Amino acid sequence: MKIQKIIVAAGLCLSITTNGLAQKIAHLSLDSLVSGMPETKAAREQAQNYLKDLEKAMMSMEQELQTKYNDYLANEATMSDLVKRTKQEELQSLQKRIEDFRAQAQQDYQAKYQLLITPILDKAKKAIEMVAKENGYKYVLDASAGFILYSEPSDDILPAVKKKLETMPPASLPGSNNNSGANQEKTGTKSTTPSTPKSGTKK
Repeated sequence: MKIQKIIVAAGLCLSITTNGLAQKIAHLSLDSLVSGMPETKAAREQAQNYLKDLEKAMMSMEQELQTKYNDYLANEATMSDLVKRTKQEELQSLQKRIEDFRAQAQQDYQAKYQLLITPILDKAKKAIEMVAKENGYKYVLDASAGFILYSEPSDDILPAVKKKLETMPPASLPGSNNNSGANQEKTGTKSTTPSTPKSGTKK
């Protein structure tokens, strides 16, 4: 898949430089742009709150399992074979439920973050499109993708796109009623990735 991306990028650069007249080319780091948007911070906070709820539910299940296991150990010697077998099956069933919940929680967390980040990406791409059209750029390359082997010299339009974002209304995040003032924060250029869960769910 990575090789295919390299081929596509190389082909794009070749088409840019061999279509006769030189085309205006620009580039920016989409990761840096999106990570510096105030809406992204709000999206991360919402995703983390969602994760905390999942972790709380899983911790409750784990505590229930521990309590029942301790009870089993304390009374095993006096249990009949039928009761012992029933308790063991109950413990195994609860353990399976916890494992299934953990796997599903990770998927739900990722889906939640994707849902939140999508309108932010849409806003960023719209700003890029507006700046490109205003300045006559025919191609805008994503420098953060990391698979561009070669391109003709191009302009970094990240500062221009940031200014354009400041004139646009905040991206509307699903489930959020308070995006006021989001577009008044200063955007940064430090590239970050979504923080990942640190407890119950696998990262």
